[in-house]
Amino acid sequence: MNYLPIFLDLRGRHCLVVGGCETSARKAELLLRAGARVDVVAPGLHDAWSRVPHADRVQRVADQFSPALLDGKDVVLIIEDSVLIAQAIVDAARARHIPVNVADKPALCSFILPSIIDRSPIMVAVSSGGESPVLARMLRARLETLVPAAYGRLATLASRAKDRVRAAVKPEQRRAFWEKVFLSPVAEMVFSGREAEAEKQLEAMIANAATHDISRGEVYLVGAGPGNPDLLTFRALRLMQQADVIVHDRLVSQPILDMCRRDAERIYVGKERDDHAVPQDQINLLLVKLAKEGKRTLRLKGGDPFIFGRGGEEIETLVEHGVPFQVVPGITAAAGVASYAGIPLTHRDYAQSVSFVTGHLKDNTFNLNWEGIARHDQTIVIYMGLKGLPLLCDALVKHGLEPSTPAAIVQHGTLPTQRVITGDLSSLTALAEAAKLKAPTLIIVGNVVKLREKLGWFHPETHGEQAHRTPLEAPDHLR
Repeated sequence: MNYLPIFLDLRGRHCLVVGGCETSARKAELLLRAGARVDVVAPGLHDAWSRVPHADRVQRVADQFSPALLDGKDVVLIIEDSVLIAQAIVDAARARHIPVNVADKPALCSFILPSIIDRSPIMVAVSSGGESPVLARMLRARLETLVPAAYGRLATLASRAKDRVRAAVKPEQRRAFWEKVFLSPVAEMVFSGREAEAEKQLEAMIANAATHDISRGEVYLVGAGPGNPDLLTFRALRLMQQADVIVHDRLVSQPILDMCRRDAERIYVGKERDDHAVPQDQINLLLVKLAKEGKRTLRLKGGDPFIFGRGGEEIETLVEHGVPFQVVPGITAAAGVASYAGIPLTHRDYAQSVSFVTGHLKDNTFNLNWEGIARHDQTIVIYMGLKGLPLLCDALVKHGLEPSTPAAIVQHGTLPTQRVITGDLSSLTALAEAAKLKAPTLIIVGNVVKLREKLGWFHPETHGEQAHRTPLEAPDHLR
């Protein structure tokens, strides 16, 4: 270990910055955010200095450095191209035992400035010892996704309660108590903005600490997006990695399941066309049962829970049984798949609105508002429409769209196995049958489909050119 990581308390302390450039302003901002007062040595100051926060604590004291300026200083930052000049300032600072940092010259530094993740009062610092600052910043970016911005509020909540915990919990049990708190719904309540509820729950846990009765289950209703794990939200990933039980459906891809907590119990409740592994009402009650057993239950759904995902039905049941829950939206298939297919859902020249439609057949018919759907200035996105594709195309034509209206069907959208078939309402059924497409698919109807040939950008490796322009795409006169 070449450096000892430490955190300096600079509140009300006096620091010196040598250099007036934009870089020096950025570094001085760190000192100011930590509560320090900053003296600056420079012939002039870059415009960036006028934008630093707490500028009332900044004072330019001299054009050139002199050792006397170090008197009373606690930290020195130097931004200087000349090694000789920087070395002279470093020698003067070290003679006074003042910590000194020189930008881009680690050999001259007595301390280094790390990449910082600020979740005050929680602070995370990442450093390469000055050897590779870019790599340190990249690691910090990775860590940013794992440390929600609300961690600071969680730490503040814990700080307010620490005296009550000391009084209620034996010293040898406090560590275990706080671990349970931070893995309990209290943390997720804070993360989702329910701080009053979190404080109430924490108080209940403190009151019950003597009997260790602090477990309380919760349900996380999480959208997994269209299948590509890169499209998960930060919150979804965090909950996936802390849940005790994962209740998932058929549309959740294996790569996404692999990102869940490895030792969590997995329960498959997938539903396929005409084959429901677990009826919806039983899924609803299963979530209630698991939560009441004190388990953090992740209900993982493809797409978005509230767009043809029956998430509303599930949380209705949770509300009726008094089970706490939170909902994490996912990228719905319409947005994700259309983007990866190179088909914008709106375009000022082609479509000014979008209609999401379920293509689920009931008694071999559709119960849809065709007059509101079949409009020339609107994009129509049809979920679960592969089985009823012939009826869908016929109905859209019957209710006002031209047979030549462009249409596309996308299989396995956003995944390496993505296939895109384009044609029009008169040809799409035959093209889909010839391609032997299988669910899951998404159908897009409207003039925006014309843009795919120009805007298609995603070329899955497993299909190469086929994903960009399949041999089964309609000829030009049918587009």
